[in-house]
Amino acid sequence: MPTALLRTGQIRPTEYAKWADAHRRFARRDQDRRIVDELLESIPIDGLQEPITLGVSDRYPDVYVADGHHRAVALMRLRIPRFPFRWYWIKNSGVHIEDDPFPYHLLEQRP
Repeated sequence: MPTALLRTGQIRPTEYAKWADAHRRFARRDQDRRIVDELLESIPIDGLQEPITLGVSDRYPDVYVADGHHRAVALMRLRIPRFPFRWYWIKNSGVHIEDDPFPYHLLEQRP
């Protein structure tokens, strides 16, 4: 998945209004800053060891980071072009990690 898609209107952060909010919070809080700093050191050497988990809402055509906000921020700061991911649909019938191809058409820029 291209890291450039981690932006408003495409792949949004779940816990924050915008990615800039996540960047600011992680820079302010010692524990978050330590996590990101460790990732900034390890990713160039070992790559991203844990894929980012994306959630796709069946109800709204939304794609968001369900797990991996610190990893996403580190990837953006390092300007890593692509990242490994897994994904799941959020449907009335439940949630499970998908094996089907990712629905990239949902990432078209929305107004």
